Amino acid sequence: MFKDFLNNRVPAERQENPDGSVCLKPKGAQQPTILNVIIGALTVSYPFLIWFTADYFQPRSMALGLAGLFLLRYWLQKHGKSGGEAESRLILACALFLLIGALVNDAGWLLAYPVFVSLLFFAVFSFSLIHPPTVVERLARLEFPDLPAHGVLYTRKVTLVWSGFFLGNAVISLLTIWHGDRWLWSLYNGCISYVLMGLLMAGEMAIRRKVKASF
Repeated sequence: MFKDFLNNRVPAERQENPDGSVCLKPKGAQQPTILNVIIGALTVSYPFLIWFTADYFQPRSMALGLAGLFLLRYWLQKHGKSGGEAESRLILACALFLLIGALVNDAGWLLAYPVFVSLLFFAVFSFSLIHPPTVVERLARLEFPDLPAHGVLYTRKVTLVWSGFFLGNAVISLLTIWHGDRWLWSLYNGCISYVLMGLLMAGEMAIRRKVKASF
């Protein structure tokens, strides 16, 4: 999510060459981007897709379809030579989880997907705390290669906050499964969790402006 934003700060149709000149990208280059947007929209709306289709399709069909989307996204990433190894591993991990869900053919496995994703991000962020540089520091150094010591400390705190968020999100998502109300599960995982994430991002951006002013 954060990396996608950074990678798309320059409009896709106008890119600067190393010598400073500007070239227009061919229209065909826009197609992978459009496909990525469609795939991203479908994966984000995953909870509501499950809620609307659970009574019409077997869990195996849904799992295979969604796994196919992730594998397509992985192929587009490799084909377009975009993204990094870490992103590729996250995509493959999600695809593997869904393929296992297809074998299990259990609706509960599909409901656990948001829990798995949150725990996956928690693992990535918390692991970077133990083995720095942290995820947020790496992103910050894309803009500030010579990040000062207090900037590194700030990025570490932000990484810690996001680690706590993803862990808490996994717990709440698991509780919605335990409660047994599929509408509540869809509402939280498809709406409330994104609102909370947006609020956290907005708050962090407001604080970040003050921190950046001191660089």
